[in-house]
Amino acid sequence: MVIAILATYACSNDEARSPVINSNDFTQKITLGNAHLDKSPLVTQHLFPLADLVENVQQSVVSISVDIVSRGRFFDFTDEGSGTGIIISNDGYIVTNYHVIQNTSDIEVSISDGRNYSAEIVGLDVLTDLAVIKIEADNLSTIKFGESRALRPGDWVFTIGNALGLRGGPSVTFGIISGVGRTVQTERGDLYDMIQTDAAINQGNSGGPLVNDEGEVIGINTAVYSGAQGIGFSVSSSVAQPVINSLIKEGKVTRPLIGLRGMNTTSTISKRYDLGVAEGIFVTQISPNGPADNGKLKVGDVITAINGTPTPTMSKFLPLLWGYDVGDVVTVTYISEKSPLVTEIILDVRP
Repeated sequence: MVIAILATYACSNDEARSPVINSNDFTQKITLGNAHLDKSPLVTQHLFPLADLVENVQQSVVSISVDIVSRGRFFDFTDEGSGTGIIISNDGYIVTNYHVIQNTSDIEVSISDGRNYSAEIVGLDVLTDLAVIKIEADNLSTIKFGESRALRPGDWVFTIGNALGLRGGPSVTFGIISGVGRTVQTERGDLYDMIQTDAAINQGNSGGPLVNDEGEVIGINTAVYSGAQGIGFSVSSSVAQPVINSLIKEGKVTRPLIGLRGMNTTSTISKRYDLGVAEGIFVTQISPNGPADNGKLKVGDVITAINGTPTPTMSKFLPLLWGYDVGDVVTVTYISEKSPLVTEIILDVRP
């Protein structure tokens, strides 16, 4: 399923809005017959003190307003957009989405007590749709990041964000984890290890937190389907945290390069090429004289593990690879012409 890019910041100009996902795949309606939801223990029981958690978390959630410059043939036009951010340090570092502040000439941040600040861009990362900005302030309230790897479908979560740029404070929505480890295809590239939730993520919520029942951020809201209700996506905290740290320290993210292109091994691909393996990364291209080439990998091989960690899909392979440093030596387990092999590869720097 291909997803055109999605962005959930609000903007007064329809053409200036980053397009949301369009899908015709979700057409079936589900009707609950005689469900008696009012008597359901899942509805009547207070599963966690939501209002108390919201009160604590919203102190670390900010509204972001931006001036968006659109290039015309003869003139440049400035429009207004809005998004959400999360305070991650008491001295003013804030994480949000890349698409919230791209092409902007001015960023204004409003914190929970009503004070407004101008913000400067610290660093951007297109591959994860994340950005860090900074305001000159101190003694700010921050929020703890939780472990997204422990999430399971059905876990309760809530979101807070500057939905539609509405005045009067942030909007709160509530739902569950619908899926984990999703790959979301966008016009800027694939987003990996995404969290799927049915908690409403509306325009303006981009960059806001997806919060667990402990009041911890386990995702950063990024995407929605326009063609279906209850399908939104967040960048997982396990992906976001190292990116945020790199942006603060270096203003960019330096990722290792393995020097190959690949795709998920499907049953169709496995049968067509007689691979003898059901899953893994099917190598489709090798960069000449690159790390994979030097490690003797070739087109048609199937990578099954890195340093003993299985790589059944690209959504597992790339985040795992990005966890290593340039210059690291990794042991790659792979299948070549139905034979299991092992090679060592020295990771290079991604340009």
